Amino acid sequence: MSARDDYLARIGTLIRDARQHSGLTQSELATELRTSQSAVNRIEKGQQNLTLEMIARIGTALDSEIVSVGTSGPSHLRVKGGTQLSGAIDVKSSKNAGVALLCASLLNEGTTILRKVARIEEVNRLLEVLSSIGVRTRWLGDEGDLELVVPAQLDLAAMDEAAARRTRSIIMFLGPLMHRVDQFELPYAGGCDLGTRTVEPHMTALRPFGLKVVATEGSYYVDAARGVGPERPIVLTERGDTVTENALLAAARYDGVTVIRNASPNYMVQDLCFFLEKLGVGIEGIGTTTLRVTGKPRINTDVDYAPSEDPIEAMSLIAAAIVTQSSITVRRVPIEFMEIELALLEEMGFRYDRSAEYAAENGQTRLVDITTYPSDLRAPIDKVHPMPFPGLNIDNLPFFAVIAATAQGQTLLHDWVYENRAIYLTELNKLGARVKLLDPHRVLVDGPTHWSGTEIVCPPALRPAVVILLAMLAAKGTSVLRSVYVINRGYEDLAERLNALGAQIETFRDI
Repeated sequence: MSARDDYLARIGTLIRDARQHSGLTQSELATELRTSQSAVNRIEKGQQNLTLEMIARIGTALDSEIVSVGTSGPSHLRVKGGTQLSGAIDVKSSKNAGVALLCASLLNEGTTILRKVARIEEVNRLLEVLSSIGVRTRWLGDEGDLELVVPAQLDLAAMDEAAARRTRSIIMFLGPLMHRVDQFELPYAGGCDLGTRTVEPHMTALRPFGLKVVATEGSYYVDAARGVGPERPIVLTERGDTVTENALLAAARYDGVTVIRNASPNYMVQDLCFFLEKLGVGIEGIGTTTLRVTGKPRINTDVDYAPSEDPIEAMSLIAAAIVTQSSITVRRVPIEFMEIELALLEEMGFRYDRSAEYAAENGQTRLVDITTYPSDLRAPIDKVHPMPFPGLNIDNLPFFAVIAATAQGQTLLHDWVYENRAIYLTELNKLGARVKLLDPHRVLVDGPTHWSGTEIVCPPALRPAVVILLAMLAAKGTSVLRSVYVINRGYEDLAERLNALGAQIETFRDI
């Protein structure tokens, strides 16, 4: 195979992975690109010459920075591994809570101030959408504080469609907008089949409020009936975080009591509940699977709220310490959402100290500081699998792949929630790991690993991408992780913050 053919094949594989992660078929991507399915098939097989313009169009359609021309900012990471980390680092505020609170700001006719919001790509996309429909948004100072003022009348016709299609969180506009507008349209990424499948669990939660949604090719058409509310408890068919949040957003301004059963009690849902309470909404059962919401038909409150810290980022930083055999202090860890992970790590032989608990700025979430110590780990006896809170967090499971690769023995990981996410964990093999894919949901990890540097194209899934970066920190020699836009969607300045602990990560872009 020539160098050119190899390059086309690598680009084709990257496009295929990004398309599958976006939930699109080849036919749906072809429609977005105004080309044929056979052309998309040839592209993914590396049998089609591609212009930079076409690669950029594909990247936009798939929300994946496959190529970036003439833009600022890093695209790739060069990692000099094999060094220990040291020092202390603060966990940043929760990405998922920040996203939910941005959507919830649409409920409020007063001024909303959110403290230390993560400046990540997902937040940027939502701010672009909010600004386009008339919400006044501005950053205050350098700490990530954000002010939002929602106008009396939203201009939904002016919505930034490109930005809306690049954030899955747009679906959480359904709950707040139904209180403001009788009929509206929401753009989303993907075709009609994908839209119907994505919105159906949300409709279970929102139909009792009189909401009707029809998914067409790339848009949700919404009819809202004012003043309609549930006559009996809403039972969610899946205990999803965003589904629970949408139900809460709908209940917040319903003039009555809503009972939500099988609700997610996860960290971002709790933050949303605490925020809604500050808006005057009554909520009983926070942290449980049954929520009783007493709504407030009109909300006009100047509110100041600080979302709590991100347990997934906390897990990322602890995993970085474990794989590099480092002693660091991770401050402001939301312990309530890390207890199962830490108990499992203790069982594997992880040594650490934990400070006394103290309150987060929201006055509710319990935080601790964790100091890690170099530890000789052994594989756990049972398989590692996620569960809804209070189980091991679904987003934290991938970190146990790189941790298990450093442990003595064999670990079975069962990622039953996501289709195909476990497949990306086999990319660790390129760095020296022994990860065997048993099926799309299960991998078997043999440790310990003698890591060695290499070059890898970033998978389109956020957590597996970070897992590969952590393995590169442990690998002797120099590694390159290409096309890291997916990491920037979920983490703020991750490379720079790891460098502050002694990592050697250089950001660069191809000329």
